[in-house]
Amino acid sequence: MTDVRYQPMVPEDVEAVLKVELAAFSHPWTRGIFLDCIKPGYECWLMFRGEEQVGHTVLSVAGDESHLLNITIRPQDQKAGLGAALLEFIVDRARQKGAEVTFLEVRASNLSASRLYERFGFNEIGRRPNYYPAAGGSEDALVMAYSLVD
Repeated sequence: MTDVRYQPMVPEDVEAVLKVELAAFSHPWTRGIFLDCIKPGYECWLMFRGEEQVGHTVLSVAGDESHLLNITIRPQDQKAGLGAALLEFIVDRARQKGAEVTFLEVRASNLSASRLYERFGFNEIGRRPNYYPAAGGSEDALVMAYSLVD
């Protein structure tokens, strides 16, 4: 996607990130979680279309494994291919950092996200019961993996 750009997230970006996060999720990440990810040097990136921040992502890389911790597109910008572009970008970052596999968890009810991951090449490898908070209780997470080696 040619009309987007990416830049590393810094602590001063967290207020704008929280606006996107709060709009996108019923149980969003907190300011503290984002700051805790920026400090140790996780791959924390912002996605812009023009001058507007439309998404963000957080990836942890350790050794030959990476874990996609957060990928978020502003609700009004969803269904425009931005999620796929952001996913491709962050998976490429994992590969550049030497990872051979990327893992993620996704809410079992988040069909649009799980379909995006499947189209990209992620495979479901397990389930974490009661992993996510949900209205009236909790919800399972699907655990997915994507190989970064040919």
